[in-house]
Amino acid sequence: MAGAQEPTSSGARTAAEEPTRSGALTAGEEPVRSGAGTAAGSGTAAPAGEPAPVTARPGALRAWTGLGLLVVLALAALTRILEQNVPTWAEGSAVEDVAAAVEYPVYAILLGLLGNVAVTRLGLRDRIAAAFRTEFFIKTGLVLLGASINLAVIASAAGPAIAQAVLLISGVFLFTWWLAGRLGLDDKLRALLASAVSICGVSAAITAAGAVRARREQLAYTASLVIVFALPSIFILPWLADLLGLSDAVAGAWIGGNIDTTAAVTAAGALAGEEALQIASIVKVTQNALMGVVAVALTAYFTLRVERRPGAARPGVGELWRRFPKFVLGFVAASVIATWYLDAAGADGKATIAVVNDLRVWFLILAFVSIGLEVRVTSLREAGWRPVAVFAGATVFNLALALGLASLLFHGFVA
Repeated sequence: MAGAQEPTSSGARTAAEEPTRSGALTAGEEPVRSGAGTAAGSGTAAPAGEPAPVTARPGALRAWTGLGLLVVLALAALTRILEQNVPTWAEGSAVEDVAAAVEYPVYAILLGLLGNVAVTRLGLRDRIAAAFRTEFFIKTGLVLLGASINLAVIASAAGPAIAQAVLLISGVFLFTWWLAGRLGLDDKLRALLASAVSICGVSAAITAAGAVRARREQLAYTASLVIVFALPSIFILPWLADLLGLSDAVAGAWIGGNIDTTAAVTAAGALAGEEALQIASIVKVTQNALMGVVAVALTAYFTLRVERRPGAARPGVGELWRRFPKFVLGFVAASVIATWYLDAAGADGKATIAVVNDLRVWFLILAFVSIGLEVRVTSLREAGWRPVAVFAGATVFNLALALGLASLLFHGFVA
């Protein structure tokens, strides 16, 4: 396999030294807020052909950062308004179903890109870039995502749900990795695409990005593909399940194992029926819970194989720990705490978890807006058609494998 660019002789940078010049999402803590040679303290060097980064005194830097934060918050608020109101505005129109299916990442990325164009033309982008705290927003959102995973619910359908999740994730991940390699994609983009298709879309891509230190443009590209493919699946899969005469349990397992975002799974499951929705939700939550396992595997593979210099000593446990995205531990801890809390608080606990889930949505909206604001559109164009072909091919493979596994494991299953 083609390896990624070698780290420096001293090893990959630590959290305190982050970020890299490629704008990678690393396993460490947040990028530094200021420093010579950065874009208003954003920690990202200007690419060739870009204007020289803007430097400022600490007081001015804080003012520009405050302005940037206002821009991010305003676009996030507008995203929330669109997410909550567009379905209502579209009621009775020809696009009613599509409007109801569009999720917040679509609005957040698009508004971020529009904001990117606006602040760039105004000459403000580099001055306010320190406010684009993508990594902080992403990591916080994913830790909060753990609170939505009730391990007791997974245990109630442990047999078929866990078996399908393990077999499906393994099969689809390896197929996508192989196909992406055949088409010559970069190893880091291969990891993002394979994780997104096989596990749970954008959340899995974000986790993989932290493990392999992918560039933000690669994450933005992958997130866009997830959204583009998830939207039609909401309507196509329930229709196909009915056409094929699948039972509710098999249909739900098929839907939960294919559609790459939790909200889209819920929408498609609801169209397929109440029992199908229950099974789809359990299957998707089970796959979500395995993100941490995949993060560990990717960290080990990239440390030991992809980024290891020929002839260099085998990295030890300390290097693996340094590279591992620590927010995954927060994700797991949140799952454990939420499971315990729901068991202790009973029905009253659901209201608290709902608040946590709403807060998680806010942080992820802020993350996607920031991605749109800081992404270099030219990098997206350079990716070309090959990632689209990989994602499409992997989706078809996922459909076939998930249908076979769902038919085998959930035949005669009663929720």
